Amino acid sequence: MRRTSFAHWPCSVARTMDLLGDWWTPLVLREAFYGIRQFDAFQASLGIARNTLADRLRRLVDEGLLEKEPYQTEPVRYHYTLTEKGRDFFSVLLAMSRWGDRWLADEAGPPVAHYHDVCGQESHAEVVCAACGEPMTAENTHPRMGPGYPPHLAERPEVRERFSS
Repeated sequence: MRRTSFAHWPCSVARTMDLLGDWWTPLVLREAFYGIRQFDAFQASLGIARNTLADRLRRLVDEGLLEKEPYQTEPVRYHYTLTEKGRDFFSVLLAMSRWGDRWLADEAGPPVAHYHDVCGQESHAEVVCAACGEPMTAENTHPRMGPGYPPHLAERPEVRERFSS
């Protein structure tokens, strides 16, 4: 079955989902943030099929989120390390974790706590405005066309209505 590509859609959410592709990819990245670097360690930690893991690691390397560095020659084995692009995904994982902690945790509470090294406190992700620092919510935020929105789509009536405010 062919998968629909969202890589060229005028939407950063769609483009991000095109890159992530499935539920394994964010989990592979999560393990990389937990310090996992070797193929066998990813496989053991996630219980993922080796061929699926190989595909996800290859995609993350090809897309520049991970770097593949040899650490052994006979046989050749690699470390996978986060790049700047990969490290920047951390905020996405924290936001997903925050939502899951709020809506999916059981009576025992969240399964993982995040501590901020700068202040030493347990904390969680918050989405705030970069300009004023106030929380951004669905009630107080709306989309507008950005400079990268395709001009040929911007003229469509349904698009103009969606972005008018």
